[in-house]
Amino acid sequence: MNGMQSKATTVEEYLAELPDDRREQIQKVRQLILDHLPEGYEEKMNWGMISYQVPLYKFPHTYNKQPLMYAALASQKNHMAVYLSGIYMDKNLSEQFIKDYKASGKKMDVGKSCVRFKSTDQLPFELIGKAVSVYTADEFIVKYQESRK
Repeated sequence: MNGMQSKATTVEEYLAELPDDRREQIQKVRQLILDHLPEGYEEKMNWGMISYQVPLYKFPHTYNKQPLMYAALASQKNHMAVYLSGIYMDKNLSEQFIKDYKASGKKMDVGKSCVRFKSTDQLPFELIGKAVSVYTADEFIVKYQESRK
């Protein structure tokens, strides 16, 4: 992460640290994620971001002993970002996401597993919601295990 990694230990603390304009936008995207998040994930602070992850009690066998991150939300120095690990584990889903994003007419700024934005106006909300809803935690664990073989 760019030099702005938060030390907040709760989502509430994290949100409270943000400037008003950023907080408002992060809260909008957070609500979008929560509205579409399938069962089995928990919302926690991890890696200095709001993380939507598979709890360790549900799947402790990760390569880095950290919970499996499914999605995340961060306010960074020059932009905000929503991380969508789920769709990036599947080439077809990833390609379809890019195609649909371009078709949305929204300005696209996509990194390896994230969508960067300076304003929520840039985000195709329906598409992000769809990407978040792709896998339940159990399905995501299976995908992860297949990818590690």
